[in-house]
Amino acid sequence: MGTVLKNIIRNKFGWFMVLLVIGALSTQAQQDAQYTQYMYNTVSVNPAYAGSRGHLSIAALYRNQWLGLDGAPETQTLNIHSPIGYRGVGLGLSIVNDKIGPTSETYFDVDFSYTIQTSWQGRLSFGLKGSAHMLDIRYSELDEFEVDPQLQSQQDIRNKFSPNLGAGVYYHTDNFYVGLSIPRILETTHFDSSSVSTAKEEMNYYFITGYVWDVNPFVKFKPTLLTKVVQGAPLQVDVSANFMFNEKFIGGVAYRWDAAFSGLFGFMLSDQVMLGLAYDREITELGAATFNDGSFEIILRYDFIRNIGNLKSPRFF
Repeated sequence: MGTVLKNIIRNKFGWFMVLLVIGALSTQAQQDAQYTQYMYNTVSVNPAYAGSRGHLSIAALYRNQWLGLDGAPETQTLNIHSPIGYRGVGLGLSIVNDKIGPTSETYFDVDFSYTIQTSWQGRLSFGLKGSAHMLDIRYSELDEFEVDPQLQSQQDIRNKFSPNLGAGVYYHTDNFYVGLSIPRILETTHFDSSSVSTAKEEMNYYFITGYVWDVNPFVKFKPTLLTKVVQGAPLQVDVSANFMFNEKFIGGVAYRWDAAFSGLFGFMLSDQVMLGLAYDREITELGAATFNDGSFEIILRYDFIRNIGNLKSPRFF
């Protein structure tokens, strides 16, 4: 990975797209999209979260990674989930579009959860995810660069379909949550051995947890942890510490192990609307390049709360 980053820095824009394609398509461990505000986007990584907010919830997230680099990763996520009429059942729908250089992947996910009450406050949920995966690779966009003739001769791949399944478990109380999940279980190989490159879906294991402390009547403190494990890739550990002030403003910091520091900001525009912002600064070789202005992420969530007058406090997770 260090050699690739040095090549990016040395050649700046011209070879960036080529390196992304070669690196992404030749890898044996294809990873899921990355989020800094995972604590507000849990349903994307754990289907058992669907319906856990107790009402219909819609969220849209946009992430632009490595600002200033042509062809750098971009992710758009839209999800909707809610408990339904049957006791303990939750359903969700998600669309995740992940683009890097001339490659793009789109997931259409359906989430199902079933929740049982384990104590006065405790809820234990089990979830299943069904996915339709669409893959695009536009080799023709590489023609303007001096690339390997093998890559130039490849035919564009359009909307290559592959199904997948996922599962998860999620436990929460009013001030604590913990979850374990595998969003993609099937290890699909997108190219056969005769192709110039291969891309294989590996299982990504997620562990997520967080706790909310009432520091005083006006301040809440919430540390969170997300760990992602995938074969053939470094362990990813994200930790964050957020404070909520007067149940309106959220501010905090985050650290992605050996990768980036982040600043997080959130605003409860109303009891139903939350706006979240995050900015990452890389501490890798790529972050040292003057043409990389960091990564930016924004999320907007709307909760259809029926009885706002009975709401004790905005949900922090």
